[in-house]
Amino acid sequence: MDMTADSQALRDLDRSHHFHPFTDLRDYAAHGGRIVNRAEHIYIYDTDGNKMLDGMSGLWCCNLGYSQHQIVEAIYRQLQELPFYNNFFRCSNQPAVELARALVEITPERFNHVFFTNSGSEANDTNIRLVHRYFDLLGKPNKKHFISRKNAYHGSTIAAGSLGGMSAMHAQVWGLNYVHHINQPHWFAEGGDLSPEEFGVKVARELEQKIDELGEENVAAFIAEPIQGAGGVIVPPDTYWPEIQRICDERDILLIADEVICGFGRTGDWFGSDTYQIKPQLMTFAKAITNGYIPLGGVMISDQIADVLLAHGGEFTHGLTYSGHPASCAAGLATLQTLHKTNIIQTAADNIAPHFQRRLRELESHPIVGQVRGRGMFAAVELVRDKGSRERLAPDGQAAVYCRDRANSNGLMVRQTGDAMITAPPLVSSTAEIDILVEKLHQALDETAAHYGVN
Repeated sequence: MDMTADSQALRDLDRSHHFHPFTDLRDYAAHGGRIVNRAEHIYIYDTDGNKMLDGMSGLWCCNLGYSQHQIVEAIYRQLQELPFYNNFFRCSNQPAVELARALVEITPERFNHVFFTNSGSEANDTNIRLVHRYFDLLGKPNKKHFISRKNAYHGSTIAAGSLGGMSAMHAQVWGLNYVHHINQPHWFAEGGDLSPEEFGVKVARELEQKIDELGEENVAAFIAEPIQGAGGVIVPPDTYWPEIQRICDERDILLIADEVICGFGRTGDWFGSDTYQIKPQLMTFAKAITNGYIPLGGVMISDQIADVLLAHGGEFTHGLTYSGHPASCAAGLATLQTLHKTNIIQTAADNIAPHFQRRLRELESHPIVGQVRGRGMFAAVELVRDKGSRERLAPDGQAAVYCRDRANSNGLMVRQTGDAMITAPPLVSSTAEIDILVEKLHQALDETAAHYGVN
């Protein structure tokens, strides 16, 4: 790698040769973007020398920030000893074995088995395979259909993208015909005159209606994030998850909790399922399992499913070359050890997260803020022109895009989803750094209000 290349040269090479994910390719080819070349603690630096507070933990994954040298050292040591071997053909490796056990220890008692993947997308593909095989072995071959939620994100492979409910993705790829979607528990956007509690029950019961429509004998599973992350940090009303759990339990429907964003401390507990007292049969994980330092994902498999596959399954004809990669699993072990040693999940839940949520809610008095919602260490700030009618500032989320760009220019990395500003800072942030985040976001809101003529 040429470390002497100047910033403009790198941007030109990037525009010429690099297709970026979830990017307007024509716009990027014309204007290019930012080249990030260094990071420390909760800050990232680009090749132009700009310093940014990373209010997104990378992509919801660097929960411990960028200076966890023990994770880097664990990867390095493993690469020196065993850089790679596959887990096919009755083989394994020590880091994979130890990480599987470590994950079993932090998840509920019903989880005693792990299937490793490279990403959350592949993990959710694996869920489909596991569920279909499980019901086939039970003599219920018609139970093939999955129910998910509109505006959900479960990955970007064809299968995982089908499980997700984002219309822009579905417009470009023909999805699997056995995946169906019900409404999301987004009270601010869709609750109408109902109270949050009434809306939570109402939208949860759409699951029951969809099961009746498809036939219980045909429906295999319901998949959802405890809190929808990429969809806009959609925090469900307190009445939502108890009703979902009741329906799944009563109707012979497996519950899959996608913990890719919520897992490993983001909601204030080890997993979002803990926060909402959900009892899934499968749990998807990725991202923060290695603090984002190296790819790793997987599925926690409950005894209910594992026992059937182990007793009657024969060969499970599914696998990935890098499943249980030794360096990735070494990184996962080092990350879990750090979380245990520092007790950072509890520290953040007790001190940093309350300060973060309290400071952000001060923004509700801003003239273009319609709602601030969040839990633990992530939140959304919804933009409006009129608080009463909830009229948007501009169509197609353009105002939030403008606000995001202003925040980025002012040294704060945040995201935009629809009309919401999204932020999920590392758990290792200090209260002073949270104050900086809120101040920079407030400045971006002021500039956005001025741009759209709102006083």
